[in-house]
Amino acid sequence: MTGLVSAERGVGEIALVDALPEIVVVVFAAVTHLADPWFLFGLLAIGYWFGGDRLTASPRRAGATAIAAVTCAYAAVALGKAWFAVPRPPGAMGPADVPTWLPGLLSAWYEAQVLSDGFGFPSGHATGAAAAYGAMALLYDRAWNRRRRLLAAAAVAVAVAASRVIIEVHYLVDVLAGLLVGGGAVVVALWFAGDARFRWGSTAPAHRGPTADLDPTPAFLLAAVVSVAAAGVAAAGGHTSEVVEAGIGIATGAGGVVGWQLVDGDEPTVQARVALPTLAVAGALWVGAYALSDSLVVTLVATTAAVVAIVALPAIPERVWEPVIGRS
Repeated sequence: MTGLVSAERGVGEIALVDALPEIVVVVFAAVTHLADPWFLFGLLAIGYWFGGDRLTASPRRAGATAIAAVTCAYAAVALGKAWFAVPRPPGAMGPADVPTWLPGLLSAWYEAQVLSDGFGFPSGHATGAAAAYGAMALLYDRAWNRRRRLLAAAAVAVAVAASRVIIEVHYLVDVLAGLLVGGGAVVVALWFAGDARFRWGSTAPAHRGPTADLDPTPAFLLAAVVSVAAAGVAAAGGHTSEVVEAGIGIATGAGGVVGWQLVDGDEPTVQARVALPTLAVAGALWVGAYALSDSLVVTLVATTAAVVAIVALPAIPERVWEPVIGRS
């Protein structure tokens, strides 16, 4: 399917960004972190664990659904990259043109940002930004007002998309497609989760709010199914790295399903003394999943365990600690 998206798909944007001052490129190299997968899932986990009634009617349901929506978005990216299999701009392959005025530590950071391998269409960062910030804007519906939330989400997503072009790891068409895929993934995921705003003819009592009856399980399942398709396409094309990415999507979707079965959906906020160790353990498992990507089984097990821990955490005190305390 490479012919559907050309390897030479630039429209002159690379020449424009080459003319930008170095400081602008460095700033946007930092902006791109706002949609790094580790940052987005960490942000979503914090919202899921600590979100309260001032943000939405059902913080746990809203938070889990946001995680599911972004998982769907990344599954779509994995499928798209394996399906179209087109390269990134030549500048992403190196060598990196590092500004001479950057100190050594920042030089290494900058080089890591502007060099990237793998396929380029659609942009994972643009997709993740549109999905994560869009989902939070829609689901945390008591913060600010709808217009401000959506404008803020759009501003961050566009800034991230621009950063990917400015640091020359994506073409303009890659990030535009990513923004569309991310936005579409949110709508589809919320429809699967039962959000009345995206189900024509469906109504929900106004006093309960649109998040009160959400069930993220179908959205997590959708992400797993799309990731299975992505793994099949990647394997057929001999794209080993994309098989691993799709496997992580399968494990994330499956882990979300398992974790949510342990949660009622109306749990209180998680205490920091419980959340911080869990975040450290889940983060270590996630890093290990990527570090040990040569073993797909290890990657799948580590990712699944990390996601189950994150999603099930609100129910852990009630299901584990309180019974233990009661018997003691």
